Amino acid sequence: MNFTFVRNIHFTKMVKTFDRLREFNFRMLPGTSNSSMHVDVPDDRGNRIIFVMNRQEGNQWRIADTNLPTWVVDSEKKLNDLIEEELQ
Repeated sequence: MNFTFVRNIHFTKMVKTFDRLREFNFRMLPGTSNSSMHVDVPDDRGNRIIFVMNRQEGNQWRIADTNLPTWVVDSEKKLNDLIEEELQ
């Protein structure tokens, strides 16, 4: 009997961006490569902003989506660091 284990990674981190503490939710879906992370965060009105971060060369996580608020784009380095910390 062979077993296949699928690792489901999901975590939440609080990030201060533009002088506001925001809750970012990260999820790496089972069955996908280890190079894609789904992220969501509420905006000031409570609407969810959903985007994808992909692992690039040099193991840097980069935002793959466009037309995101400036405060999300400017948080890319922090988000990269949080993902790498969690995956250690």
